[in-house]
Amino acid sequence: KTIDNDVVPIAQTFGADTAAEQGAVFFKNVVSESSANPRMLIIHEVMGRDSGYLTAATAHKYRQLIKSQKFVPGFTTTMKSRDIHAVWIPERTIDIPSEGARLKSIMDETGCVNVFLSEGSCVKQIVAEMEAAGEEVPRDAFGHISLAKVNVGAYFSKRLASLVGAEKTLVQKSGYFARSAASNDFDRDLIRKCAEAGVESAMAGVSGCMGEDEEKEGKPIRAIEFSRIKGGKAFDVSQAWFQELLKEVGQP
Repeated sequence: KTIDNDVVPIAQTFGADTAAEQGAVFFKNVVSESSANPRMLIIHEVMGRDSGYLTAATAHKYRQLIKSQKFVPGFTTTMKSRDIHAVWIPERTIDIPSEGARLKSIMDETGCVNVFLSEGSCVKQIVAEMEAAGEEVPRDAFGHISLAKVNVGAYFSKRLASLVGAEKTLVQKSGYFARSAASNDFDRDLIRKCAEAGVESAMAGVSGCMGEDEEKEGKPIRAIEFSRIKGGKAFDVSQAWFQELLKEVGQP
């Protein structure tokens, strides 16, 4: 449940890196559908209610995967057709008409458009439209908006399809595939370090949540006071690797 990496003040939560890695593998297979129909719009919906971290990290790892591939000249399958053309997350405003115009030129050139979308993107806007239309907004037992029933991916696919001239749209969710995967080496190492810190803290009689405390110098793994733990941490979009990703895919 911590794959969103949205816990304050923990720098990196368990499973987030694994989920990003597995989400990239998921889309590496799904993107093959881009050649199944002309003018194909594929939306990869990634988990992340409040934070775009997982969507951004998944996109980053996916691009690392395809950069290592070799494409045979003369075939319709190219780096451009397998690439990501947009990364939409809650922390950034999505100008659908403007993005539609940009992505249409890509559709005209490659015959497909691939979008990575965080499930929490524009939820307030979607809910406002539902309420204005007199529709009931579905909520879970905790009072949270049920993102599965609001269906953010379907919302964007309907609006974007006409703007880019898509003849077929496909919305695929990597959520449970990524979340249920066994931990990778990075996460196993993080779990081990946190477990060791937890044992030391318990023996010292110190309570807390084990994790990298990013509000302390050096981000030490320690027993973070429970009073400081809270969810909903936003993804820092100013990070160099994310800005470079946006630049490479041509997204303003």
